[in-house]
Amino acid sequence: MKLTRKDVEKVAELARLEFSEEEKIMFAGQLNTILGYFDKLKELDTSAVETTTHASAISNVLREDKAGPSISSEESLSNAPDKKGDCFRVPIVIE
Repeated sequence: MKLTRKDVEKVAELARLEFSEEEKIMFAGQLNTILGYFDKLKELDTSAVETTTHASAISNVLREDKAGPSISSEESLSNAPDKKGDCFRVPIVIE
């Protein structure tokens, strides 16, 4: 697949970008070079390559979720700039 200047114009329009004619031609060429690399990759035999979802083999280390001691409401509200009862008061953000 070869991208044209018109394709670059369409993508630029969707991204709300403006390019000069020289830039459109340059970007079309650069994108076609990148797509050429994908065509080269398609030539490789990947049948023996295991499917992955991430580039590194690191997995999450999870711990058991268990309740522990926490601070009291009074202690958590002790530094609050504004409070009402057992609640933090914050400025209205939606009008």
